[in-house]
Amino acid sequence: MSLIKFLTSKVFFKQLLIAVVAVFVLCFIILRWLNVTTNHGKFETVPELTGKSISVAEIELKDNNLVMQIQDSANYNPDYPKFAVIDQEPPAGSKVKENRKIYITLNPSGYRKIAVPELKERTFRQAKPTLEALGFNVGKLTYVDNIAKDVVLKMEFKGDVLNAGDKLPKTSTIDLVLGNGNRP
Repeated sequence: MSLIKFLTSKVFFKQLLIAVVAVFVLCFIILRWLNVTTNHGKFETVPELTGKSISVAEIELKDNNLVMQIQDSANYNPDYPKFAVIDQEPPAGSKVKENRKIYITLNPSGYRKIAVPELKERTFRQAKPTLEALGFNVGKLTYVDNIAKDVVLKMEFKGDVLNAGDKLPKTSTIDLVLGNGNRP
């Protein structure tokens, strides 16, 4: 039997029709199964969690059939309470499937601690930008008799003398004792 005769025969067309019907039936069954298993068209709305405590956020997410995943804490934000949610992904109002993980970022308990740099015998002009770059504030400037004018002689925090390497919370105010250029 030649190829052309086979391609024009009733047996070939019958087998081709059976194969096409089988593919359509299989696709129909798979699509129905996917609709059922993926809850097609059913969504949960992500609640607004910003500013709420961990326990309240967890309760709200459970009520909405969502799962909480805590990201590493961010930099301290004084506008929010300690351990409150300061960011979430996906954002509030988004439509997601149930049991979706909602990633939240918490406000730490305070500013992180930073080592105080070595500033003794440096000029005030060098010391101020160094402190500000690290996140510290320059507080009260006290001048004492010393031949080196505007040179840092010591650093203080709340009346205590600071040494290089001491750790202070970011945004702490450091007072500087400087030379006034007069001989002692």
